[in-house]
Amino acid sequence: MGGVFGVASNDNCITDLFFGVDYHSHLGTRRGGMAVYSREAGFQRAIHNIENSPFRTKFEGDVGEMAGPLGIGCISDTDPQPLIVRSHLGTYAITTVGRINNLEELMDYAFQNGSSHFLEMSGGKVNPSELTACLINQKDTLVEGIRHAQQLIDGSMTLLLLTKDGIYAARDRLGRTPLIIGKKDGAYCVSFESFAYLNLGYKEKHNLGPGEIVRITPEGYETLNPPGKKMKICAFLWTYFGYPTSSYEGVNVEQMRYDCGRLLAQEDTDVQVDFVAGVPDSGTAHAIGYANESGIPFARPFIKYTPTWPRSFMPQNQAARHQVAHMKLIPVDALIRDKRLLFIDDSVVRGTQMRETVDFLYDSGAKEVHIRPACPPILFGCKYLNFSRSTSDHDLISHSVIEELEGEEGFRHLEEYCNSKSERYQKMVEGIRKRMKMTTLRFQSLEGMLGAIGIDPDQICTYCWTGRE
Repeated sequence: MGGVFGVASNDNCITDLFFGVDYHSHLGTRRGGMAVYSREAGFQRAIHNIENSPFRTKFEGDVGEMAGPLGIGCISDTDPQPLIVRSHLGTYAITTVGRINNLEELMDYAFQNGSSHFLEMSGGKVNPSELTACLINQKDTLVEGIRHAQQLIDGSMTLLLLTKDGIYAARDRLGRTPLIIGKKDGAYCVSFESFAYLNLGYKEKHNLGPGEIVRITPEGYETLNPPGKKMKICAFLWTYFGYPTSSYEGVNVEQMRYDCGRLLAQEDTDVQVDFVAGVPDSGTAHAIGYANESGIPFARPFIKYTPTWPRSFMPQNQAARHQVAHMKLIPVDALIRDKRLLFIDDSVVRGTQMRETVDFLYDSGAKEVHIRPACPPILFGCKYLNFSRSTSDHDLISHSVIEELEGEEGFRHLEEYCNSKSERYQKMVEGIRKRMKMTTLRFQSLEGMLGAIGIDPDQICTYCWTGRE
């Protein structure tokens, strides 16, 4: 995924920028970056690898060396950002959140329209922010260029663009990811996460709509491109990505998860267990909601070792992720041994970590392990955000079980597998349960998840579960 933060201030913005970006650390693990502008020093930039240590420890030294009234920064799960670009539109820094599915096609388009080269990164990839800047530079103004880029990109694209005169902020054309403007005396900020500026003294001023483009200065902001009417914000912002204190479209993440667990418990009245628990961290609030509704005691049968494993994301390497998942969770024998446990997790994607969790609980002496994912089975890999590291739909455990049940023929019936009332759906869920050796398995329904979010379902992207855009 990734997150972005920007500040336009009458004074030096670097402290607010540093802490605002740091508050997005739950959204990515690979790179962090900041860029600031001052009339005296021009554009300054720092980018660090944050795979093995938090953003804060890597950038503490930069805070004393960088200065300026305008700045943007990011946490990125993909590429080094922000980039500094010099073009006929002037010099600017750019950082993006999103996904470009038609990257090769857009590169060919850029070559045909005057671009001579792109810098190739390790792995043969091109930085999506660089490609986005190239598309922007094909037009006569920044606003026209941003609109041009968003119209051509298949996927999603939210961005911040820092110039010497202010910050341009553009929310994705269909609002798949958020941007919010905050205000305090002498400064404005723009943030992916709604909570990132609260402890810095900012108050929420404006929530950008889908496709809206604004220019932010220390004196205020102006809308340069009005918001569109159609929105498809990602449901996983509530169930998985979002920090508990975040709010999207006015709906708080923690409250949504309580409600999601509550609705799940209302449909799950025939299970007999000793404790309800959440898989840390994103499953915990769902479990609290379930426990409060069902009357079954909430417990924490294993605890995350936060002094050295505070972050919810994993390393990029698969083997390292497995090792970290094992190392960071420590069992509480008194709450596991000979107990019937019901665990709620945010989702089941490939099933690797869930299978290890179930094995871990049995190895620790659990009598029964009941699993309740807080969303429906994922049947389609996300095309709009980098939600999963899976490179193919066939990496999904749902696809693996479908292939086991019916071979390739099964993929002609995905619509039935999406329908929780169909026989095929029931067989798929049972196949997942058996493979993972769970006592019982019951997924949250699509209706339950959407009901917990509580906004117009037509404004929410549910592609991962329905395959419909």
